[in-house]
Amino acid sequence: MYHKELLKGNTETLLLSLLSDEAMYGYQIVKEIRERSGGYFRFKEGTLYPALHRLEASGLIEGQWKEASTGAPRRYYHMTSKGLKTLDERTAEWKRFSTAVNSIMPALVS
Repeated sequence: MYHKELLKGNTETLLLSLLSDEAMYGYQIVKEIRERSGGYFRFKEGTLYPALHRLEASGLIEGQWKEASTGAPRRYYHMTSKGLKTLDERTAEWKRFSTAVNSIMPALVS
């Protein structure tokens, strides 16, 4: 299991990365994160929705209600241009960070 602080600092960046591919609704995001991480990450509502609300309040994503073919309407979240710019910045920072960590702990890099 991962250290929760590692995820806490990267939750919003992971969400931005997912939403840069396509608009998604909450459960779809949870499922996609679990599948893409091979089950390593398992977001719960208590993690997901506060992060989505922070991103929306910051203008990095926008939510829009859409009718579902079955059941209740779903809120789909999509990236804004500000969100794309922020993701680019965070991705560049992540690359610098991981390079620095890997240079200190080379035995961990395969």
